[in-house]
Amino acid sequence: MEESYFAESELTRVESHFLRGRNVLLTRADFSPLLGQWRGHMSDNHLAPPQELLTMFQRALACFTLHCVSQPRRQALSWTINFQEPLMNLFLVGDTDDDTVAGRVFTEGVAEADHNSFYQEVGKSGQDPYRSYIDFEGRDPLLAAQEYYQRSEQRPARFFALSDTQYALLTAHPDWNRDWFYRVQPEDVMLLDEREDLHHIETRKIRWNCGCSDVRIFAALEPIFRHQADELFGGDDVIAVNCPRCSAKYGVTREALEGWCALRDR
Repeated sequence: MEESYFAESELTRVESHFLRGRNVLLTRADFSPLLGQWRGHMSDNHLAPPQELLTMFQRALACFTLHCVSQPRRQALSWTINFQEPLMNLFLVGDTDDDTVAGRVFTEGVAEADHNSFYQEVGKSGQDPYRSYIDFEGRDPLLAAQEYYQRSEQRPARFFALSDTQYALLTAHPDWNRDWFYRVQPEDVMLLDEREDLHHIETRKIRWNCGCSDVRIFAALEPIFRHQADELFGGDDVIAVNCPRCSAKYGVTREALEGWCALRDR
């Protein structure tokens, strides 16, 4: 599967503004383009989780994208949000240099526990990835992300679903206006341009892209194929493989893997 490219008009413009006098960062976007790309990805790969899971993933995708845009460049980030009811994992991955995000829903092989879990992993060039974790209650990815900020990022954040496609994130900075921050409602966020002194910081243009490809799938299967080819294919000439990051479907033939290994041996 080739890398996805989109026209300028198809990119999701995520804006960051600093609220002078409040010492709060506002990150916001209308996610219509990104959600359309995600739905196209689901359709192309014949993926059809229940609607409840799709709604939860959509909210998590918007929160994660806002989080990525509020972070520095040269970072690769991932979230794994585990819910026990319904039992599933929401997995999201992003690159702040490429301005790309992707993800998937896991419903098989999800461990049962007595609490929900939220994991973040952050990797920077030349450094080992850093992993952080919290447990949380409830079934809303927005509230889970807020809880993660409060307990792990150690700074308050509030996520807002302003419509089906519009989302916003407020994050506190030093000397932030605490009373105002916790008093703000979604309707207030919609009027910030009129009521507050906003200083535009940057606009990032986000697209859906996992980065998976035939080559990466072959590389992942190569060690198993070299030692357990018969077990891997089980007598079939073709096996179906799903990308672990975005669930894209690949049909891998034994002949293609043999050719890949032969090229690697040259």
